[in-house]
Amino acid sequence: MNHPIFLAADIGATKTNIGLYTFSERLTAYSQTVQLRTADFSCLEVLMAEFLSSQRVAVSFCVFGVPGPVDNGKAKITNLPWVIDEKKIQRDLNVTTVKLINDLEATAYALTELKPGDIVTLSAAKKDVNGNKAIIAPGSGLGESFLTWDGAKYASFASEGGHGDFAPNSAIECDLLRYLQKEYGHVSYERVCSGQGIYNIYRFLKDQKYEKEPAWLTDKFELAGTNPVPLIIETALNTERQCPICVKAITLFSAILGAEAGNLGLRVLAKGGVYLAGGLPERVLPFLKEKAFLHAFHQKGRMSNLIKEIPLHVITNPEAALIGAAQYGIVHLFPNCQK
Repeated sequence: MNHPIFLAADIGATKTNIGLYTFSERLTAYSQTVQLRTADFSCLEVLMAEFLSSQRVAVSFCVFGVPGPVDNGKAKITNLPWVIDEKKIQRDLNVTTVKLINDLEATAYALTELKPGDIVTLSAAKKDVNGNKAIIAPGSGLGESFLTWDGAKYASFASEGGHGDFAPNSAIECDLLRYLQKEYGHVSYERVCSGQGIYNIYRFLKDQKYEKEPAWLTDKFELAGTNPVPLIIETALNTERQCPICVKAITLFSAILGAEAGNLGLRVLAKGGVYLAGGLPERVLPFLKEKAFLHAFHQKGRMSNLIKEIPLHVITNPEAALIGAAQYGIVHLFPNCQK
């Protein structure tokens, strides 16, 4: 029996991962994953047309994980000037079925498909096999989602929790909040717990004179182009040439991430685990193993004992959201192709 081939994609503000999949007892990759720079394309339809022109295969349906809320088959992409419409993609690409889902909802679907080597455990605890699970993903923005067990399988739920109010936990975080309020008015967790958040923290430390920017780093910033965040992370991780301002920026970012990961764990009572995903956690993994991050995750006042019962992991597979989008297709769309 010939199994239908379908397309799954993880649309990011920086990059887009695309792959073709089918189903043979379990999710099976039909092609190698292709990564494209999202900003090189004027819209999703143009990007997908280029990918499909190189594949020369008919697809039965498409699933796209997108960074932002999906409303009635449409999504205005966070941190990207695109509006995506399921019906328009169907027409332009001549595909019978197109489904948009939140990218963190897609990542949630990947949890059943990840292998042991795809996860690093930061805080071990007795896992509730059917317990709720939470995902927090700092990248270009900050995504959050969760899963609940319905008695037969896990159901995934998207959220926009990353846009909730930033709640500082220390004197320096209070100063950070006041600094950013002057610029943004409302300060969400995404403003301090994402790629842009790292740069916001760095600017705060420099402008408020918590640390000085060394001249050699200023020169490097001039060569780094429009995105200074990779350089800040790289410099913070360089143990041979210590840079206090970069180390402090990533340490403060890690503490804020730990606090919000713990908040999410409490909100959904994630006895099945809290999972860190997205583009940043693996890149700053040494800092996530330090005291500042784990202390912030566990320090929950009267609920500190409860949070210690929640396992904490980092997803290190960079294609988790793509795999999850494909798994969503298997669960929700693939059966319709075989009727």
